[in-house]
Amino acid sequence: MPNDTRRSGSCLCGGIQFSVTGDPFRIGLCHCKDCRKSSGSTFSAFAVWPLEAFETTGIVNSYGDRSFCPTCGGRVPLVREDEVEVTIGSLDQVPTEGLEPSYELWVNRREHWLQPLPGARQFEHDRVEDGLTVELVSEDAETPSSDFSRRKSA
Repeated sequence: MPNDTRRSGSCLCGGIQFSVTGDPFRIGLCHCKDCRKSSGSTFSAFAVWPLEAFETTGIVNSYGDRSFCPTCGGRVPLVREDEVEVTIGSLDQVPTEGLEPSYELWVNRREHWLQPLPGARQFEHDRVEDGLTVELVSEDAETPSSDFSRRKSA
């Protein structure tokens, strides 16, 4: 039975409203430089839904592959060809039931005082598709392995 859970969110000023319906494809944390700079935090938490599960209103600006509100500067979902990436902090209802990250990206940039998310896969860099590989630091956050590569979607 499909999940018809509808989650709504917005930018800080509310000028851009959006919603996603159903389960996301994947949920993760990212410690890369761009996520740190654009969020102002040490990492970014996000979920990726199919594009057809996404609805939005409002005018969006972008810089690189980041989308934001031109009024308040708040991050808003990044729309790609067939999926949409939503920062979990932009959702209205908290805590965000059912949105637990299953992987972490750019773990080599994770602050030393942050621990690996228990049970989450740990990636040295991005997850990449279309035949490109990335180094998977560990299947289990507790026991890193070396030089283990795996194909995964971003």
